[in-house]
Formats: sequence, structure tokens, C-alpha cells
Amino acid sequence: MSGSFDEETGRRSSVGGATRDSAQKDAASAAFETAAVGMGTIRRRRFRAVPFRIILPNLVTLLALCMGLTSIRFAVEGQFQIAVIAVIGAAILDGLDGRLARALRGTSRFGAELDSLADFVDFGVAPGLILYFWNLHQIKSLGWFAALVFAIACALRLARFNVMIDDPDKPAWQAHFFIGMPAPAGAIVGLLPLYLSLSVLGLPAAHWFVPFEIAYVLFVAFLMASRIPHFSGKRIGRVPREYVIPVLFGIAVTVLLLATFPMEMLVCFSFAYLATIPFAVRRFKAFEAKDAAAAAVSTAEPSPAPPEILH
Repeated sequence: MSGSFDEETGRRSSVGGATRDSAQKDAASAAFETAAVGMGTIRRRRFRAVPFRIILPNLVTLLALCMGLTSIRFAVEGQFQIAVIAVIGAAILDGLDGRLARALRGTSRFGAELDSLADFVDFGVAPGLILYFWNLHQIKSLGWFAALVFAIACALRLARFNVMIDDPDKPAWQAHFFIGMPAPAGAIVGLLPLYLSLSVLGLPAAHWFVPFEIAYVLFVAFLMASRIPHFSGKRIGRVPREYVIPVLFGIAVTVLLLATFPMEMLVCFSFAYLATIPFAVRRFKAFEAKDAAAAAVSTAEPSPAPPEILH
């Protein structure tokens, strides 16, 4: 009788132990699933889906970078006209990516940094190498020095631009100006000696002309690194209704002339841009004088007298 009781007790204890083991396994499994779900939640939060409106401007920036690198390839192969066209294409894409990002509300810090790096390659490294492979290599060390200075000036210009964007004390009227020649404009204007050589003017790529080209490249580098103001086209807004047809006609004619006589039109654009610099400086100084006068008036106004205390 006692033996059967002992067997029953052992059986119950084994069943209870199995039940406890099963409960512990279930608890461990539930804890693991909870941890897995938590990790999945963290992973989903870490790798969120990026909207296409943010990706598209960055794709345009990468295309501009490809154009700049391709221009270097054609310069190495001696096809300088195609290299120039590739730089112009990079400048056009550079003007589109920012406007596209603002229109789609797809601006991001990543896009801004990528744009700066692409601009350095497209408008600092590529034009300097194109000029060196074209004619500056005839005076090897001095020509390479000019190409290096041009690239360094472009990097400094881009770095200063990134810093000045975050300046909260910048007056609103400064949005109409660039401080220093913009990098795309510096690349297009800096290639002017090459345009003159490839145009109908046929400027000879002779050894005696290289010092003048080096001096011009260093001058453009100085304009990029300096604080000389230049007009900005970012504030060009809507066209009045009565001027829509003339503006469309002018754009169409310009595009046709650029496609038919690319080097000659680039010569005209370069000289026209250089001619606007004195007007930009004059306009910038006028705004500064206006602000200084307003500040002087505000400081000269007497402060209101304290109210009298009646006894």
C-alpha cells in the first residue's frame, strides 16, 4: 500500500516538474519573442523608408558628378570640346538639383554635403585638369601650380558658402548676392582661354601664351576665394505676364545659338559675367551704406525719459 502511495507521489512530482519546465520554456520563448519584436522595432526605426522626393535631387547631383568626372576623361584623351560640354552639363545639373529639392521639399543635410563634394570635383578639379592637359602643361611646374590654386580656391569658396548658410544674423538683402564668385561660374569663366582657342577666333595654344593663361586662371581663383560680391540668380521669381513671350523667345534663341556656336557663346557669356562684377559691388555697397545709415539713426535716437514719480 505504501509502495503504491510512493509511486503516486513520484508520478505527481514528475508531472509537476514537467509542468514547471514547460512553464519556464514558455516564459523564455515569450521573452525571446518580445526581444525579437523589440529588435525588429528598433531595426525598423533605424532603417526607415526614404521618400523618393529626397532621393531624386541626390540622383541629379550624382549625375552632375559623373559629368565632371567624364570631362576629365575626355581631357585626358585630348577631346577638349566634349570636356567643356561635360562641364557645362554639370553646371546645368547643379543648378537643377537645389531647385528640385526645394520644389519637392526634399532638402536634407546629406544632400547638401553631397552637393558640395560634387561641386568641388565638377568645378574645381575638372576645370583645373582640363586647362593643364590643354596648354598649361607646357610650363609644367607653374601650370600645375595654377591648376592646384584653382582647385583650392574652389574648395575654400564652397566651405565658406556652407558656413554662411547657417548665419542667423545675415540681412535679407544678402540673398541677392554671392560672396565670392560661385563655383559653377568660376569653372565656366575660368575656361575662357580654351573657348578662345576652340572658337572662330582660333587663339593659338602656343608656349608664349601660357603665362597669360596662368595669370588669368589665378585671377579667377582669386575671385572665387575673395569676398567680392557677385549677383545671385536664386531670387529670380515669376515673370510678369506681359514679358512671358519675349522671355521664351530670348531663351529659345540663346539655346539655339549655344547649340550652333557653343564656344563663341561661351566667350560672350564669360565676358558678360565678368562685366557684371563692378555693378554687383556697387549695389552691394549701396545696401551696406543703407544698413549703416539705419543703424546710425537708431542709435542716435534719444531713449525715452523715465516717468516722473509724483509725491
